[in-house]
Amino acid sequence: MTKLKEGNAKLPRSNLATQVAHEIRNGVLNGTFPLGSQLNEAELAERFGVSRGPVREALARLAQEGIVNSLPHRGVFVPELTESDVIDIYLVRQPLELTAMEKIMGRAEKRIAVHRELSAIAARMERARLSRHWSLIAELDMQFHRTLVDAAESPRLSRVYATVQAETKLCLHKLMGGYKGNDALVQEHQLLADLVLSGTLDAGIAELRRHFGNPVETMRKAIQARKDVPSAA
Repeated sequence: MTKLKEGNAKLPRSNLATQVAHEIRNGVLNGTFPLGSQLNEAELAERFGVSRGPVREALARLAQEGIVNSLPHRGVFVPELTESDVIDIYLVRQPLELTAMEKIMGRAEKRIAVHRELSAIAARMERARLSRHWSLIAELDMQFHRTLVDAAESPRLSRVYATVQAETKLCLHKLMGGYKGNDALVQEHQLLADLVLSGTLDAGIAELRRHFGNPVETMRKAIQARKDVPSAA
């Protein structure tokens, strides 16, 4: 992880806190800081080469985003998502994407451009699948859906979705086992891209709903898959 250095008053504290928040956020989302782990203020300050003030401010920002949990008299922790958390995240995420698709479908010229972007991402997912690069597939999955939402050209929709997607990425640590061996996943994304191009709203909405599936069931399978690995070894 890149070291951050305090810059002799050239870098305002607010900017420094923003950079620290960015580093911690990335560390949480890429698994550097595992789910359930505690984030120690002093250790983070030493890690990034800054004082504890910017770290404290960064952690407060991340708590507002839902990236970390700040528990009174206990400390700050990376959330260990429960099934109810996953249900709630998808409860908010799904209507945002459905709204985006509905808006895109009403603009023929927009559908062509969005189809091109989504198909390119699906093609990268296929290459990642062939190389069994599951973490990359998860990242491209997120990029696919973020591209879909951003294509609606609603700043507020994209802003709300960005917050939800940060928590969704936490879900992927739980759901990662669902990616492994899921060869149909890429086909599902390409189908969504093709339905956007077709402009068939009912079919597109129905497929997007089906695509979300049952995240809790996927999470259970992923957790079980992790438990099976040591026993198989």
